[in-house]
Amino acid sequence: MGTWTARIPAVKGHLGLSDGQFSLALLAIAAGAMAGMTAIGPLVDRRGSAGVMIPAALLQGLVLVPPAHVPNLGALAGALLAFGAVHGMLDVAMNANAVEVERAHGRPIMSSFHAVYSIGGFAGATAGGVFAHLDVSPGATFLSVGVVLVLLALWAGRWALRPVPAPAQDAGTPAGRPKGIVFLGVLAFCCLVGEGASADWSSVYLREDLAASPGFAAAGYAAFSIMMTAGRLAGDRLAARFGPVPLVRCCGLLAAAGLGLALLGGHPVAGVIGFGAFGAGLSCIVPQVFSAAGHRDPAFAGRALARVASIGYLGMLSGPVLIGAAAQLAGLPLALGIPALLAAFVALTATALRRRHDQDA
Repeated sequence: MGTWTARIPAVKGHLGLSDGQFSLALLAIAAGAMAGMTAIGPLVDRRGSAGVMIPAALLQGLVLVPPAHVPNLGALAGALLAFGAVHGMLDVAMNANAVEVERAHGRPIMSSFHAVYSIGGFAGATAGGVFAHLDVSPGATFLSVGVVLVLLALWAGRWALRPVPAPAQDAGTPAGRPKGIVFLGVLAFCCLVGEGASADWSSVYLREDLAASPGFAAAGYAAFSIMMTAGRLAGDRLAARFGPVPLVRCCGLLAAAGLGLALLGGHPVAGVIGFGAFGAGLSCIVPQVFSAAGHRDPAFAGRALARVASIGYLGMLSGPVLIGAAAQLAGLPLALGIPALLAAFVALTATALRRRHDQDA
């Protein structure tokens, strides 16, 4: 995904697309991801997460290539629809497998997986940037990275945890619908609104509202990303020591306070520090939400994660649009208060992450 993002200007320029036309193609990625997430959950539960994850990982390397070779907007949308669908399937399957690994491991490990996901995005964007700097075509870029992805999937697949028998379903629980899953999706939505808003609006806020230089304005999202990765690397130890509910509560408060500092500090330095704290606060929440969803009923982990991921993904898509619309009405500083309020809401409702045996007790 990072590689694709880095080569967007070249693909757009090659086809001669306007911003509006290209935005339609980007919608195809979102539509494909939503469809893939929704469709794959039952298959994960029937076939086992590894049986879906490994083929999806192999396909991810293959479907990266066609967007560089399409002749027009319609073909690009079709290629990106397939790319998004495979990405959504892989997202659900690998998180379901991560839940199984966490259960077998006997202690929290989900945050580390999400940290490596963040590192992978950075690595892909860096590779795409290097190829662009060397004036290598998008086709050669995507083929090279796609081959690496296929080889990595084949290599890593040798150690994938194979399906294990899931505990029997509790009587009275509707098939494939563990309790509280939709609300966990709402919590993921709240966090991903913040992630999307930070990606698209942090630099704009620092540049236009705090009068930062163009280079320093970019530091806002850099601080957000670095601190999010660092927080995820530390998240497993924190979850093991304090438990998911206290961790998510504290993270929500940190995220709200950090973004509040960025908005009320009135200085570019305060803005960068605030966005860094916002990233650190959000870092552990989504991994803990996914872990809670997967553990809620192991027999239906795929369907639960599909539901949570698809609701959360809506936040990533709608966040920048929501902030933009609110900024048009009330100004960007007030609009960016929305993710801060959503983070505070997550902190207040963190008890939703209690495991079922904790609730029964």
